Amino acid sequence: MSKMITKKINDFFTYKNKILFVEDVSVIDISKRINTPFYIYSTASLRRRYTQLSKSLKNINHSLYFSVKSNSNLAVLRVLSLLGSGMDVVSGGEYLRAQKAGVPGDKIVFSGVGKTYDEIKLALSNGIRQFNVESIPEIKLINKIAANTGKKAPISIRVNPDVDAQTHEKIMTGKLENKFGIPINSALEVYRIASELNSIKIVGIDLHIGSQITDILPFETAFLKIANFIKKLREEGHFIDRVDIGGGLGISYSTKEKDPISIDKFSSMLDKTFNKMNLEIQLEPGRFISGNSGLLITSVVYLKEGTNKNFLIIDAGMNDLLRPAIYDAEHEILPVIEEKNNHNQIVADIVGPICESSDVFSKNTTLPKMTSGDFLAIYSAGAYGAVMSSEYNSRPLIPELIVNENLVSVVRSRPKIEDVIKRDQIPYWLR
Repeated sequence: MSKMITKKINDFFTYKNKILFVEDVSVIDISKRINTPFYIYSTASLRRRYTQLSKSLKNINHSLYFSVKSNSNLAVLRVLSLLGSGMDVVSGGEYLRAQKAGVPGDKIVFSGVGKTYDEIKLALSNGIRQFNVESIPEIKLINKIAANTGKKAPISIRVNPDVDAQTHEKIMTGKLENKFGIPINSALEVYRIASELNSIKIVGIDLHIGSQITDILPFETAFLKIANFIKKLREEGHFIDRVDIGGGLGISYSTKEKDPISIDKFSSMLDKTFNKMNLEIQLEPGRFISGNSGLLITSVVYLKEGTNKNFLIIDAGMNDLLRPAIYDAEHEILPVIEEKNNHNQIVADIVGPICESSDVFSKNTTLPKMTSGDFLAIYSAGAYGAVMSSEYNSRPLIPELIVNENLVSVVRSRPKIEDVIKRDQIPYWLR
């Protein structure tokens, strides 16, 4: 019997005899049953990432609220719910998903700048740990709805510390010119206004400076500002017993690199910054947990060889994975079957079928020479992948699968194009 040759991408995505596996399941075997493109998640990776973060914070009074906007699939939420995770939501739909996954209302934090009347009423009726509020009109609306329902609404006010998170401008949220939060220099007055409303209960303070942050310094700068501001709030008589520091921990989008921020160093910095302030520290990790727990599996449609440039046209498009098109994000792209002969390679731009010039996943990438039907895996696709997908060009949403050891389950099916079209209606006067 021949010896199994393995090569790790990480602990849960591995080449075995040159074929890519997710946990104990071959991607080739899955692709025989499920047409590409599709997303696939590792249960073990989700569990590992959550427990790693939780353990690093063990000496700190903390609680974790997974950012549902990063990956809202019910199976993913259920895996984390069973580990004890709360959920951070930004819409009524995400709130209902969290509850469907088994998360009680008192473990759900509701963030976002545009909460509607119906969303606030839904959360108040079904239970909420806190609303992270971002404006005076929002506070007044929550107060009105709470008064009408005979409840007292728990709120944390999102304070904008005016810190440059040194990330992509479209995912930076802590500068004064961003739409998020209350500027720190006017937040004291907002706390005063909120404290005078009868159906509001101030429970803490909230901040979130951005996403995919790869340096610990912006976090430390922001947290020190907030720690000093909490002291001012307490001097003014406000009861602050929790600080919600948001998420934003960056990950590596390459299999060859480690995460840019050590979570142990991050935890030590948190402990040092908020030490002896008698606070519960709330975190809202999303990408850190789900990002490297998922792949997008796609296949080659054509190899288009040109005079100055080669194009590998794949069946996944920017409607399936939007990040490269809007953030210039770079995802490592791996062959599902490793090529033995390193001389049989091609340099090409890897592009999708969408009729947009921005439908490009990778430029000047070296891969084994491929032909129609060969499979590729797009790495780090577990966050802001399926959740941001659309039906642009009338392409149905693609399936999502989850693996647990040797078990594979489809956790979102691909709709038939006929069912997609049926959602439209031609009015009687055009028939």
